[in-house]
Amino acid sequence: MPILTELNLYPIKSCAGISLREATLTPAGLMSEHIYDREWMVVDENGDALTQREYPKMALIVPRIRIDTLELRAPGMLRLEIPLGLPDPDDEKRIRVQVWDDQVEAYDCDDTSARWFSNALGVTCRLVRFHPDAKRSASKQWTDGLDVPALFSDGFPMLIIGTGSLADLNEKLVAQGRSALPMNRFRPSMVFGDIAPFEEDFAKQYKLGEASLKPVKPCPRCPIPSIDQATGEIGPDPLDILRTYRVDPKIDDGIAFGMNTILLTGAGQVVRVGQNVDMELDFSAA
Repeated sequence: MPILTELNLYPIKSCAGISLREATLTPAGLMSEHIYDREWMVVDENGDALTQREYPKMALIVPRIRIDTLELRAPGMLRLEIPLGLPDPDDEKRIRVQVWDDQVEAYDCDDTSARWFSNALGVTCRLVRFHPDAKRSASKQWTDGLDVPALFSDGFPMLIIGTGSLADLNEKLVAQGRSALPMNRFRPSMVFGDIAPFEEDFAKQYKLGEASLKPVKPCPRCPIPSIDQATGEIGPDPLDILRTYRVDPKIDDGIAFGMNTILLTGAGQVVRVGQNVDMELDFSAA
């Protein structure tokens, strides 16, 4: 039976993640200590999202959940403390931001965080937070018409990858004299162990306790897996290997690795590393 082996929360889009022992399932993705996945985002002067694709050093901005703040550290920088409480309505400053094809309203955090991120990344930018009044949804083309919140994620609230899939890729990399890659290169929300390589492609549904999760779309990979998440340096891109056997016509011949997933039932349930996962397969999805 599959086992939940990793839970990862990414409070700030494209920055480092936080490895968790347990997390709360929500329609918008994982949550821990009332912090949602991709609740914050860094934007440029025009309000456009910044990601590791253009700024690989974002991988070195490391969050840590404190009692009432999100602590951020980066090489050569004093730590920054981001308040977890929402601003007073009379004091809040709103900004329109762009994340892929969507424009949404967000909190502009403040000038202090803007200076900190600008210095850390070497580009003028600001930190924003998803506004409770804002609405952004995953593509209904893939969710069977369900309205699924996405916050600042690339498109879906959760990404699931099986350990067998990474082992299969690493076997091919090593056979060519290249280094094996850690799972964090692919930035999954959840990792499932004890399943065959790419078996997650054929999952119809996952059950974790009373919660039901549905994989809805293969994840088309971008160049981020070429970025060493520990150094922020760009190295050999594994996509050339994946391209030989992971091109998927369902995503316009994109290179698939991992499955974008939504929560069907069980909002508020806590899941824990080490618990069993009941996986229902549907090979007609091939």
